[in-house]
Amino acid sequence: MPRKRFEPSILAFTCNWCSYGGADLAGISRIQHPPNAKVIRLMCSGRIDPIMVIEAFKGGADGVMVTGCHPGDCHYATGNFRTQVRFDALKMAMKSMGLHPDRLKLLWASASEGQQWADGITTMTETVRLLGPSPLKEGGA
Repeated sequence: MPRKRFEPSILAFTCNWCSYGGADLAGISRIQHPPNAKVIRLMCSGRIDPIMVIEAFKGGADGVMVTGCHPGDCHYATGNFRTQVRFDALKMAMKSMGLHPDRLKLLWASASEGQQWADGITTMTETVRLLGPSPLKEGGA
């Protein structure tokens, strides 16, 4: 019996003002991308608390993508700079959690960049598919 291909579960935290619109544009424009992402809309990517990302992995996500406005274009002026600082800290913490750092991705995409959002989730899905299921899903780490 052939083995079923692993389909990763990806949680995407999106900025209300930019990247959520990009994700929506990808959908309404029928831009092909994998259906693996579950989108959570936040008012700003700067609202991402590292605990939210950790809880996403503990809750069964194989990968987490954080998306927001391009640096300098934040609706709230400095939210995406805060996102970058938190993201960098999370990347370093991933190893101590027993997770490969490529399971976490940061993407800047505006509301008019549906193709960029679709490309980002496609790349993320392919990367996580190669890494396999999260070790936290299996009770590891």
